[in-house]
Amino acid sequence: MASSVLTEISHLLNNLSTHGESAAIDLRSLPLTRADRMDLEELLGRGEIHAELYLAGTSEVWETRYPGVWWIRHQASDGKILSEEIAVTPIPGILVTHVEDIRSAALRLKEDLALFKEDAYPPAHNENHDAEVPDARP
Repeated sequence: MASSVLTEISHLLNNLSTHGESAAIDLRSLPLTRADRMDLEELLGRGEIHAELYLAGTSEVWETRYPGVWWIRHQASDGKILSEEIAVTPIPGILVTHVEDIRSAALRLKEDLALFKEDAYPPAHNENHDAEVPDARP
């Protein structure tokens, strides 16, 4: 069964490379045994990227040894696999930062930077005499 899935992945990867179309294979919808899944995971291997997300349970995402082919596994807090798929895409949607989160981060960083600048020039101390040196702020 693993070879059938690999053949489908090959077609999807070719389609991604020629037409830019992403696709996914829902592994839970296929009649795969535990041994089939393990064979498929071994055949696809692991690439350079691995991410874990901790939301309502754990989501694990890794690029296989074939760039553009990603294994995505979502588990409940008790470790039970809720969903598992092979995504053929430049980057899985679960790893893409939402625009609102980016906007919020930009504002937060701007505020943190302002606080940092206020605290960046604390009064210096003369280590030899432990006396305060005049403030060197511009």
